[in-house]
Amino acid sequence: MPGGPLDVGLTLGPHKRGSGDPTWRQTADGAVWRTSRTPDGPSTLRVNVKGGEVLGQAWGPGAGWALEALPGLLGAYDDDAGFVVRHDVLADAVRKNPGLRIGRTGRVMEALVPAVLEQKVVGREAWRAWRWLLHHYGEPAPGPAPEGMRVVPEAVVWRQIPSWHWHRAGAEAVRARTIATAAWHAAKLEAAAGTAELDRLLRALPGIGVWTSAEVRQRALGDPDAVSVGDFHLAKLVGYALTGEKTDDPGMLRLLEPYRGHRHRASVYVWLTGLRPPARGPRMPVRDYRSF
Repeated sequence: MPGGPLDVGLTLGPHKRGSGDPTWRQTADGAVWRTSRTPDGPSTLRVNVKGGEVLGQAWGPGAGWALEALPGLLGAYDDDAGFVVRHDVLADAVRKNPGLRIGRTGRVMEALVPAVLEQKVVGREAWRAWRWLLHHYGEPAPGPAPEGMRVVPEAVVWRQIPSWHWHRAGAEAVRARTIATAAWHAAKLEAAAGTAELDRLLRALPGIGVWTSAEVRQRALGDPDAVSVGDFHLAKLVGYALTGEKTDDPGMLRLLEPYRGHRHRASVYVWLTGLRPPARGPRMPVRDYRSF
């Protein structure tokens, strides 16, 4: 397990895709429940901290794999050496969040599918599609999981979803085709030897660019430098938090350059500052492709 403080909810939070995510729950006792499709099959994992100790329980064919992967999921291999805070506002966020770790799931497709669904749409639209697809194509979570939890389907299932069900989920043809194409290459993606190779493989696929690759590598491999260039909000937040003025992607990269090797880590702490630029102009609308 990671040395030092550990905030389980904060560390596992990036794997939650909106309220009602069928793969993620946090119960009243503070425990986090998470499902995964491991190389050995579906699993349900329950993680909580009691008396200063991390307790993990798992069920299903993939239970053993899930428990072996638990240290990595909780950031045991997250090395922040070389992360030198250069902005007072980030120093304050680091001080207030000592339990943050960047963990890794080791599972590419379960990070890739929701990332593609989130391309160029607001979160609520993507999360609605994610819930619909998991409800119709996911498996019930093994073990005593909270009601409604599901396990992501196998790659072959993603390839076989008919176009009208993508439409009913609210995902238009471009995102559906991107997911189906990636599913044909799932074995190669899952076997990628490191973040650079995974980035190359992902970006060779149609419909996957810098932003999607970064979002996948952050979660699947715990890449602390995979900054989400192209995010609708991130550049503005980084600029405002670090300079008091919004900026664009090139400006964000200039501001984060001193944190190279840990640019994603720095951007996470930017989010945790709570600083947001004043809202001006229309918000991005929630579209419903089911009515198109």
